[in-house]
Amino acid sequence: MTTALPPLVIPERFNMARYCLAAQATQLPSKPALVVIDDPAPGTPALEIWSFAELEDAVLRLAAALEDHGLKPGDRILIRLDNTSTYPILYFAAIAAGLIAVATSSQLTAAEAEFLMLDSAPRAVALAPQLPRGTIPADVLVLEEAAVREMIRHPRRAAYADTRAEDPAYLLYTSGTTARPKGVVHAHRVALGRSRTYQGWYGIRPDDIMLHAGAFNWTYTLGTGLIDPWANGVTATIFVGDKTPQAWPAIIRKSGATLFAAVPGLFRQIMKYAPPGPIDVRPLRHGLIAGESPAASLFGDWQARTGTEIYEALGMSEISTYVSTSPGMVRKDGSPGRGQPGRRVAILPVEGGTDPLPPGHEGLLAVHRSDPGLMLGYWNRTDEEAEVYRGEWFLGGDLGVIDADGYVFHQGRANDVMKALGYRVSPLEVETALAQHPDIAEVACAEISPREGVTVIGAFLVAKPGHTPDPADVVHFAKERLAQYKCPREIVIVDALPRTPNGKVKRSELQKTYKARHEHSA
Repeated sequence: MTTALPPLVIPERFNMARYCLAAQATQLPSKPALVVIDDPAPGTPALEIWSFAELEDAVLRLAAALEDHGLKPGDRILIRLDNTSTYPILYFAAIAAGLIAVATSSQLTAAEAEFLMLDSAPRAVALAPQLPRGTIPADVLVLEEAAVREMIRHPRRAAYADTRAEDPAYLLYTSGTTARPKGVVHAHRVALGRSRTYQGWYGIRPDDIMLHAGAFNWTYTLGTGLIDPWANGVTATIFVGDKTPQAWPAIIRKSGATLFAAVPGLFRQIMKYAPPGPIDVRPLRHGLIAGESPAASLFGDWQARTGTEIYEALGMSEISTYVSTSPGMVRKDGSPGRGQPGRRVAILPVEGGTDPLPPGHEGLLAVHRSDPGLMLGYWNRTDEEAEVYRGEWFLGGDLGVIDADGYVFHQGRANDVMKALGYRVSPLEVETALAQHPDIAEVACAEISPREGVTVIGAFLVAKPGHTPDPADVVHFAKERLAQYKCPREIVIVDALPRTPNGKVKRSELQKTYKARHEHSA
């Protein structure tokens, strides 16, 4: 269906960093753009406060330093930094200079980092000293974190690169249906595509303060926590201290946050570990959730404890959030909302065809490929690109239903990609790592729910004859090969994996097996 808003006008020349910073640095030079907090205690000073003018100055000086190191528009820079303000400053500096920023998680193992290094073929890599490195090709320029911090004080400022709206701005890696992560390339125009979220999800106002619970290196944080607030001249706040559930109400109060974005599980944890009764989150206007499906009770429980609402969004790496609820919308149980104003969202038949199905029919959730928020494509994966486009529609592999009022009801993922703790994880990637364990004959992974509102990765193992896999050892084995968020949280030993007549693992049966065992032991 098509929602009522005119198409966005996308200029031919457009730089995403300029869009987020230039006008704000001129019109709101002294307003805080970025506040970094490391202590929730009231009265303690913020760790860092960057005004819009200071932030743009740092970004453009770092962009000039990158240029003076010989980096040219179109070169890729792999960012392997820890959770400090240096990360987003480098990210925006690369984009300002016309480079392609490759954002990566600090949780990656050496092998995972090495794969991204080889796959993205960067011209440079920025490295924090304590993070696993893997093998770095000799022709890759290595920028140590301390050197990057010095480059923020480079003697000259760059001009924003005169990029086209269709030029690549950043590359992010996401788990898909293959055993290795795939790169998603986004153009500079994506910042304009994201403008549909301003009122379609956030209900953002100029006087808002956005607090995001994630780390700087998470694309959810970079988008919802930084790109969108800065494009609206809104202060962004990030907490880098000990992120215990008990601390977040104090962090909200101390930061003055009016918008708080996180995965649904964190909202549940805040309520679980808070003292009984009301939770003081003043001056919060409302919360924002994305990344995983919430329990139906979350919305009412949070409103009862805090007096504020939660607004949900559905998205994916290829287009960010595109379905959501927003202030003033009626929420329907089981639905993340409607296609955001100006977006074309439809349901297509699973078996093929380009004509959208009528309301109430289940099929593949589709977004029109003219959407400016849609990716340019997959990095070096033209074969997978062909699989996600059908006529004028992009298909992300999600099953859904759209009702007569335009509300989308998510029915699961046709491609079995798991979502755990807000991250998309390919079961094949986890299975490939665990299959190397000497005690494991077969392994299959599935998304499971140990309790309401929580989804984690479960690994179902068939032991080799004469072997008995130790669950703790299997988890340790996984942590040596996979980022923490990809590691299974539950290990289940089974006699055999359920399979179809054609030999394919039936993941839905794995989930039923876990549920039955979980209920039996309860």
